[in-house]
Amino acid sequence: MSVDVAVLDWMLGVREPPITTAVTVVTHTGGTVGVTILAIVATVLLMRASRPQDALLVAGAVLTGWPVMSLLKLLFGRARPPQPERLVDLSTHSFPSGHAMMSAILAVTLAAVLARSTRPQGPWRAGLYAGLAGYTVAVGLSRVYLAAHWLTDVVAGWILGSLWALLWVWLVTRVRIRR
Repeated sequence: MSVDVAVLDWMLGVREPPITTAVTVVTHTGGTVGVTILAIVATVLLMRASRPQDALLVAGAVLTGWPVMSLLKLLFGRARPPQPERLVDLSTHSFPSGHAMMSAILAVTLAAVLARSTRPQGPWRAGLYAGLAGYTVAVGLSRVYLAAHWLTDVVAGWILGSLWALLWVWLVTRVRIRR
């Protein structure tokens, strides 16, 4: 039995209506609308704080990440978990998980913005980093719980999203250094 099947079977065994309700809320924060809203709010706040390069980092990485993820889904063409277990109706391919990839892009770019900031210091900063990591982990695992994705789709989404965000961090940092 593959790790994908074993994890999906475990998730099916722990499903309960209250958990499903909570997981559905979490999964929506990592979808197209949720990530877009969070990225817009972060971008606007960064612009208001006179941090246009950080605003560009967040907005640019999220806006360009979506077509990259969509192209990867077309290239790999992996099927989603079987229909009877799936709690969401989807017609796109499974690999990589778009929710995991996009939430990772958002979390990593916001972590980079936080790292460039002088505030907050101390335990607040560590808590914010943990919150960002917890956000993308919760979104990714919600996709497995709902049987929208295999675990390996989610792990690939996290890796690819993190790499895409780090590419944007590198690009924006390079532009900042040249100025």
